[in-house]
Amino acid sequence: MILWLCLCWGFSPSAGQPDSELMARYLEEQLLADYSIVEQVARRVPRQAKFLQRLETRPRMSEFHVRSTIISRYAFTTVSCTMVNSGSEAREAVFEMQIPAAAFISNFTMSIGNKTYYGEVTGKVKKNSSDDQARHKKPSSSTEGRENGYETFKASVFIPRKMQARFILHYEELLQRRLGKYEYTVSIRPQQLVGRLRVEVNILENSGIVSLEVPPLRNSKHKGNGKAEGDVSPPPSTVIGHTKTLAKVTFNPSVVQQTRIARNGILGDFIIRYDVNRELSVGDVQILNGYFVHYFAPTDLPPLPKNVVFVLDSSASMVGTKLRQTKEALFTILQDLRPEDHFNIIGFSNRIKVWQPDQLVPVTPNNIRDAKKYIHNMSPTGGTNINGALQTGAKLLNDYIAQNDIDARSVSLIIFLTDGRPTVGETQSSKILSNTKDAIRDKFCLFTIGIGNDVDHKLLERMALENCGMTRHFQEDEDAASHLKGFYDEIGTPLLSDIRVDYPEDDVEQVTQNFFPNYFNGSEIIIAGKLINRTSDKLHVEVTASNSKKYILLKTDVAIDLPSRNDIRGVPGLEDSKSDNNYIERAWSYLTIKELLNSRLKSDDDREKDYLMEKAKSMALAYNFVTPFTVLKMKEAGLHSEPPQEEFISPSTDGIGEKLQSLQGHRAPPGIRREQDKQRIKISKTSADGDPHFVIDFPSSKFSVCFNIDGEPGDILRLVSDHKESGVTVNGQLIGAPAPPNGHKKHRTYFSTITILSNKPQRSYLEITPKRVILDDGERLVLSCGRSAVVRSRSLEVSISAFSNITVTIRDTISFVILIHHYKKPAPYQRNHLGFYISSSKGLSSDSHGLLGQFLNHEVKLLQESLNTSRQEVGQNQTEALKANPTNTLKVKGRLVPVVWKQRRIYNGQQEVDCWFAKNNADKLIDGSYKDYLAPHPFDTGTSFGTINSV
Repeated sequence: MILWLCLCWGFSPSAGQPDSELMARYLEEQLLADYSIVEQVARRVPRQAKFLQRLETRPRMSEFHVRSTIISRYAFTTVSCTMVNSGSEAREAVFEMQIPAAAFISNFTMSIGNKTYYGEVTGKVKKNSSDDQARHKKPSSSTEGRENGYETFKASVFIPRKMQARFILHYEELLQRRLGKYEYTVSIRPQQLVGRLRVEVNILENSGIVSLEVPPLRNSKHKGNGKAEGDVSPPPSTVIGHTKTLAKVTFNPSVVQQTRIARNGILGDFIIRYDVNRELSVGDVQILNGYFVHYFAPTDLPPLPKNVVFVLDSSASMVGTKLRQTKEALFTILQDLRPEDHFNIIGFSNRIKVWQPDQLVPVTPNNIRDAKKYIHNMSPTGGTNINGALQTGAKLLNDYIAQNDIDARSVSLIIFLTDGRPTVGETQSSKILSNTKDAIRDKFCLFTIGIGNDVDHKLLERMALENCGMTRHFQEDEDAASHLKGFYDEIGTPLLSDIRVDYPEDDVEQVTQNFFPNYFNGSEIIIAGKLINRTSDKLHVEVTASNSKKYILLKTDVAIDLPSRNDIRGVPGLEDSKSDNNYIERAWSYLTIKELLNSRLKSDDDREKDYLMEKAKSMALAYNFVTPFTVLKMKEAGLHSEPPQEEFISPSTDGIGEKLQSLQGHRAPPGIRREQDKQRIKISKTSADGDPHFVIDFPSSKFSVCFNIDGEPGDILRLVSDHKESGVTVNGQLIGAPAPPNGHKKHRTYFSTITILSNKPQRSYLEITPKRVILDDGERLVLSCGRSAVVRSRSLEVSISAFSNITVTIRDTISFVILIHHYKKPAPYQRNHLGFYISSSKGLSSDSHGLLGQFLNHEVKLLQESLNTSRQEVGQNQTEALKANPTNTLKVKGRLVPVVWKQRRIYNGQQEVDCWFAKNNADKLIDGSYKDYLAPHPFDTGTSFGTINSV
């Protein structure tokens, strides 16, 4: 018996494949009934089918099953294939499976007759082994037979007459988020019609599954474009079902349905796309068995401005379709540039031509029109000067950054496209790499695109890796225009720059990459690591980043629950799983090995490369991954061994919430973080909180004054009005609730929204509710009140303590604190609401007004009323003696206001305030009447009665 197994790029030609629908119906109706080879040979078949069977010289594939489980973006895939040799002599069977280039094979087994062979991952040796083994997936030639992001696993055996062989392949991958979706792809290319073909994918995402879609099958010529044209319905026989956190997708076409798709058995790629619920926070942190994985993909962020240089190959080899499609893509890309972006275009062959020498131009209609003319007139000629083109592009961008007052947080990048290898100027790859790195000097990122089979893929990949970019490779016969546009869409909207994710050094170790120069819309940042202290009940996480003109700090404590709460063992349908139970640990090992491989690829030091290779090899052996430094050797399990069994997990909806918990930022240990935050906040007594109750503190007089405002639901109250001087306005909107039983009020009112507006030095506003904070200073940013965060700009800082309070600081001289009141089980007369406290008013002018603002720079006097009605001013040391007197008076701006002594609770913790209470809706205490403080809308900035302004 001859046995060989390899990984290669390309397919063997199919021979004698039946292509008749009659044959398909026969296989479906007759062959599926019984897989016994002996009985099948004796069975009578239609004459045409019998003739086609004689033409078939290879074993028949009776079964092709793909089963996959995706747990928190980490995918375990099992491919099972059964082939039957019904002939009178031994025949060769070839099992081929396209798998994602980013995936790691974790196991492979074969059962041939009564013999079983299993794969064992061992370290790769430099010399060729005489043993039958699997070569690693990285080819000696970087492009040989390699399709866009996929490589082919291939196993070949000879099956004895009247016997069958079964192949089981396992591989794992961490799904990458692109254009706002995770994409899981299964290649269905058995190269013949299959009696039983089934694909089953189970997805478990405790964050919540959204936007689940299954597009039509995709053939290789359209692979990677990410867009379906024409019919967008799922393939026939597809069944989709999902709950909030669990989805199951099956594809089970009959032989007749297969024939209608493709009679040669090459059906195409079965694709599932989905996303998960997310918001601006530290992200989704999941912890299990001493390992953690951290997914960070914020939304609702304004895009950063770009400075981009397009460097395009216009050499003679680009003639025809490639250059035409490149031009089409660039026309669309130019149209998508934003007004705040700057750009330039370089065309290169043996000569280098810059569209706008020594500058980047702003995005204007005229500049876009002229750029399109320049691209339209590009003609293919000459050789390929890659080094010269990159040096020119880097100098152009460096000079622009140095000589212009560009936005400090703008993102600069080069997008480089070629279809060939360097033939003009510097042609040595190592020199081109070092020259490019020296020219860029970590100041911006380089993104590379290769088209066709002649491109030096390794050179483009390493250039991108060394300069914080990404690379893509497309085949010549593919739709390059849609590919280019799709790749630009991935990097065309930067949202954050200089992202750093930190954890306490004493709590974690072996953390993967935690600094990222850019975060692009629709992508995702992933970090993983090991916990040092497994007995701790929480993990502190901080994320710092820049967004346009703002600095963002997000922080939280993630609860570490007992292992039993995060373990998927015991969930119905998961009892037989093994490695899947440690999916977080395997995701960590996957990321770590990928980073070691990339670090080795970037290194020029031989000793460092050997160290990285040994480290990657050691980890790959520990986790049974086939990598460039490990191989899969086949060993015989012995005679009469049991056939290999598929190891697969099929999640159930029962008990998912209890068994698997996705620990997100807001799930801090109950009663710990919130209490600490509230106690730590130091604020003044001057406030508006509760129903609403107002308190004004007069420190120099050493007493406080309080009053109530009985407003109507929907009323918007001016709390602070100083728009003309300091530029600050604060408004609060009321929400209604029924009055408590036996109360004297007809209803209660609370603050549901606080709006803070500022127009100095530039216009900005904050809209705060118990659930979220909206910050808009020309660019809109949405923050959750359930996540701790800090956002800083030049004149404004917003600090959120999760579920507790928001501190707003303006120009370091004005500070407000907004308390968040949440009721777990609210009574009918209770509503989630806000409390407004003035922490510092130094920056407010003496002319500030509003229900609170009018008292900030004025003092009141407490008078004693005697028997003959003459009033005397009371000294500070006499205040205590007057508390029992029910007829005391305040003197406010010449007005006399009767007050009574009262004790009032302030909701900034557990503080009680003694105050002089003014009755009758603060009559005579405040200027004018209640109606004078009503604003027509939340963004009104009126500063005097009857005056309405807005921003």
